[in-house]
Amino acid sequence: MPQHSTPGHSRPALTKTQKFSIAGVATLGAAALAFSLVPGSADAGTQTQSLDAAPVAFKQNVDAQQAVHAGVIKQRNTADKQAKDAAAAKAKAEADAAAKKRADEEAAAKKKAEDERKAQEAASRAAARKPVYANNLDGWIRQSLDIMKSKGIPGSYEGLHRNIIRESAGDPNAKNGWDINAINGTPSVGLLQVIQPTFNAYHVEGTSSNILDPVANITAAANYAADRYGSMDNVNSAY
Repeated sequence: MPQHSTPGHSRPALTKTQKFSIAGVATLGAAALAFSLVPGSADAGTQTQSLDAAPVAFKQNVDAQQAVHAGVIKQRNTADKQAKDAAAAKAKAEADAAAKKRADEEAAAKKKAEDERKAQEAASRAAARKPVYANNLDGWIRQSLDIMKSKGIPGSYEGLHRNIIRESAGDPNAKNGWDINAINGTPSVGLLQVIQPTFNAYHVEGTSSNILDPVANITAAANYAADRYGSMDNVNSAY
């Protein structure tokens, strides 16, 4: 039964030729779209390369930042280590200096104590060797001879004794009140009858400054005789 179309809503049927034409256009469009997406074409290659390069650039940027961060950390760790090493070296140097100072002080104290001990021992030995002189003419002569020897003053026991006996008869307080010296106000006194100016000029260090002291009187007179006559041994009369 023939169909009737409503005016305004019916469309004519496609012919076979038209259907083939539409199919061909669709096929060509799909082919064109497929061609535009096929790798190897200029645009598609550029787009693909851009997409592939983005992750690579991002990764390189991250790696660079991580390298910088690692370098900063390494520098900080190096600086910290150097500071710790310097502090440790300074502390060790100070400790070594303090230890050396203590050692030097201990050594100095030990040496001082040893020197004092030796000095005391030497003094004790000297005291033990020191002769004891009798408080008489013999003792005075012997003590004077030891002093004269230490000072390089010549003289013998015989020379001293002989002149003492002649001058004062062995009296340490003997005094001449009549000769020219006495008249001039400087009398001869003591064992060897010495006047004060002569005693002062020839006094021997280490003896008494008292002209009447027996040892001081003998030693000063022997010193004067050595200067004037070569030795008291050469004196056989008033001198």
